[in-house]
Amino acid sequence: MSGLEEARARDAADPLGQWRKHFELPKDVTYLDGNSLGPLPRKAKSVMQDAVERQWGHDLIRSWNSNDWIGAPQRIGGKIAGLIGAAAGEVIVADSVSVNIFKLITAIVRQRGGTTHIISETGNFPTDAHVAAGAADILGLELKLLPRDEIVSAIADDTAMLLLTHVHYKTGTRFDMAAVTAAAKAKGVPVIWDLSHSTGAVPLDLPRDGAQYAVGCGYKYLNGGPGAPAFIYVAKDHQEALRSPLQGWMGHKRPFAFEDAYEPASGLDRMLVGTPSILSMLAMEAGVDIMADADMQALWEKSQALFDYMAGLMAARCPQFQMVSPTDAAERGSHISFAHEHAWPINNALIAHGVIGDFRAPDILRLGLTPLYLGFEDIWRTVDILGGIMDSDEWQKPQYSEAAKVT
Repeated sequence: MSGLEEARARDAADPLGQWRKHFELPKDVTYLDGNSLGPLPRKAKSVMQDAVERQWGHDLIRSWNSNDWIGAPQRIGGKIAGLIGAAAGEVIVADSVSVNIFKLITAIVRQRGGTTHIISETGNFPTDAHVAAGAADILGLELKLLPRDEIVSAIADDTAMLLLTHVHYKTGTRFDMAAVTAAAKAKGVPVIWDLSHSTGAVPLDLPRDGAQYAVGCGYKYLNGGPGAPAFIYVAKDHQEALRSPLQGWMGHKRPFAFEDAYEPASGLDRMLVGTPSILSMLAMEAGVDIMADADMQALWEKSQALFDYMAGLMAARCPQFQMVSPTDAAERGSHISFAHEHAWPINNALIAHGVIGDFRAPDILRLGLTPLYLGFEDIWRTVDILGGIMDSDEWQKPQYSEAAKVT
């Protein structure tokens, strides 16, 4: 049996193969960038048509009640809660990851006296560090960026909090959430977890792991569409102590009383700010519904199988690439990354051949392994095409050149 025949046989036996039909995916494209932007769920097309034509077009402002627009942040948050092991009322959809990080940092620090600094990781996704630096400056704190292996030992009594990304955006390396959270709690230090590359990618149980605060985005593995809203998780016993620095009318206890004085709403509703982006939320809900119907453990097992399959094929066919993702599944997310000094033009050449992955500076080829719609044949074809590109030196053509890179 050839490699392609073996891949097709594995796909034929895959019980998750049925999920691919739920997405709009061009037949001539292998999509390995769902960890950056998930594809369009077919359901989202009809949802958006209804939202525009019937709800907005006919029901107009009545839709806030008749179509429960007003309850969308809580309703969709409840569905996401089921994906991360949280309880009802512990997740709400709002704003962006960046805005939510700022709200949580500020709200948490307000409760804690005698602290001097926030700890986060060097080389983390930039927005986390940028937002944390801005919040720290406003709060009179220092932001300490440390290598991953130095973070736990650096936790001190005067540490205000940790801001950590559970699965690293570049390498896919995963923190041991339970161990890090326990170490921080031993010092009385809270942790905000960024779940942007975790939710829908790896099994999560935040209460089991002791997590109290988290944020995450809706446009990656949740397939919520470009610029989809983000979400906030706060364990119930920590909610009433929070006071958002962005005191918008939707976070008021009585938003339609239109009172001058601000009084925070109960529970996580207090983390809302302005009028929700309803069309984006409804599109996102279509993607969340698909994830809620899928078996997360089965998806994770397939993710591991896809990873191992690609790692083996790459070692045999493209040994000039260095895998930088952990081999231990317990230490990674659901994408696989390879280092190569010419990753930028190589990725461009792959895209020209219908294989869409992505590049992360300075030298990383990052390939998302999203088991809802990827199969083993997709992986086999990707490595086969990449091997051909490398054998022929096609990546050196001017149209793929480093000179075209946006800096």
